[in-house]
Amino acid sequence: MVHADASNFASGITKEEAYQQVLDQAEGLFYEQRNWVCNLSNAAALLWHAYKSLPYPSNQVNWAGFYTLDPKSLPEKPSLILGPFQGKVACQTISFSRGVCGAAAATGQTQLVHDVESFPGHIACDSESKSELVVPIIVEGKGAATATTAAGNGVVGIIDVDCAVLNGFDEVDKLYLEKLAELIGKSSDWP
Repeated sequence: MVHADASNFASGITKEEAYQQVLDQAEGLFYEQRNWVCNLSNAAALLWHAYKSLPYPSNQVNWAGFYTLDPKSLPEKPSLILGPFQGKVACQTISFSRGVCGAAAATGQTQLVHDVESFPGHIACDSESKSELVVPIIVEGKGAATATTAAGNGVVGIIDVDCAVLNGFDEVDKLYLEKLAELIGKSSDWP
């Protein structure tokens, strides 16, 4: 049975321990629940509470959530649409050709950006965001066709986390968010 205590994190835990708890709790929450909206919603809440339980700079995360492939976007111009998240209101749609989220979606590669002002074409949905980490959620046989893939690149969505300080994310964040993206991809039914 789902319980709100799943998003309680002990004080003094390491970032690795917090991420492992996110993965373990997400796996439990996704058990026998394949609805992607439900799973992304719970994952966003888990991430938000994990970041807020950690010391600086992780506790400076000011947005944690998802964008998914917009089924209404044209095949030759794929875009992402806002999904479940925690934080301030956000951009509603993002073209695969724009910003950090678009780069991750178009390439199928994680984007770890220590200073968003140095990223060409960065979209400033929130002027307080200084660093960003975007991880694609890839499901074979799904996703939009892009200039480099006729049948689709497998990207069904992205995990997007923003931080209000420079260098807010590192390789540990990248590693664990890539594990979470893999878990979400295989645990959810995608349109």
